[in-house]
Amino acid sequence: MVNNRKNILYIIITVLLLLFPFIHDSRTMMILFTQVFIFAIFAMSYDLLLGYTGIVSFGHAMFFGIGAYTVGIFMKQFEPTMPYFFMAVLVTIVLTAALSYVVGLLTLRLKSHFYAMLTLAFAGLFLVLAEKWRSLTFGNDGFTFRTPEIFRDRFDFYLICLISMVVVFVLLTRFTHSPLGRILQGIRENEQRIESLGYNVIHYKIIASIVSGVIAGLAGMLYALSLRFVNTSVFTIEITLDALLMTIIGGVGTLVGAIVGAGLIEFAHHGLTQLAKVHWIFERWIILFGIIYILVVMFFPKGIIGTITTMKRKPKKTVTVKKNKKDASG
Repeated sequence: MVNNRKNILYIIITVLLLLFPFIHDSRTMMILFTQVFIFAIFAMSYDLLLGYTGIVSFGHAMFFGIGAYTVGIFMKQFEPTMPYFFMAVLVTIVLTAALSYVVGLLTLRLKSHFYAMLTLAFAGLFLVLAEKWRSLTFGNDGFTFRTPEIFRDRFDFYLICLISMVVVFVLLTRFTHSPLGRILQGIRENEQRIESLGYNVIHYKIIASIVSGVIAGLAGMLYALSLRFVNTSVFTIEITLDALLMTIIGGVGTLVGAIVGAGLIEFAHHGLTQLAKVHWIFERWIILFGIIYILVVMFFPKGIIGTITTMKRKPKKTVTVKKNKKDASG
């Protein structure tokens, strides 16, 4: 019954988002929502690692950057047509999957912060590569590129990003509720116990890493297409920290929380930067942004969605205890 209500709510929100461009004719808001959808996909890919497998990564931006540079290079070096775009998608999937497998195989045997530091080192390696390989990447300056006709219209691109976010959410929901997803959650809760049951923990961690890396690469492609520009900033740790903050603020291990966190951060960033034009005090918007983050963590310790879910479950437990007491007295 609860799942049915959730599904109905998700469908209503999706329909409203589909109708939004027809109801509110604002180019700025359409671009802002598009950024939310893109970073929601990226945050969901990170949540699969952190929230469902218990893996902390500081180098998730390398998959995001690979997707951004792949589509950018294909569109720059070849004709900006759909066949070349689909080739870029295929290359992104292959590269991110292969890199996720290699990095996972080399580093996932390590625990906690050791793995996080090594992933950060790998991301730094790709950042240096993008800076030095100027003949292909143009270094820190980056490069602009043309896109296929369908991506040039903001309305069409809005719908593509929205549909992509919904598809990723549905697929990851099915993935996390599958037997494989249950094993990943078991690894998060007690890795030693899962290993004692005969499961190859490294094998399942690598699967989660590959799925997460591929989705992050696709999010990077959409990000580059939205800007029609790419530079080395897509490999920086700030990109990974954005995904981490979105996941924590929304609620770790919820997927919906990643979408909520992406929306909150993007709208807060947009709102505070707009206020900088009103008064000079808002020019230090990053301080105000930090205050918002602190308040969310204080009042929503498990993230917005996680805390709300916990609050809904508590009354049910109380009722169950009371019923048991009545049965015992009877």
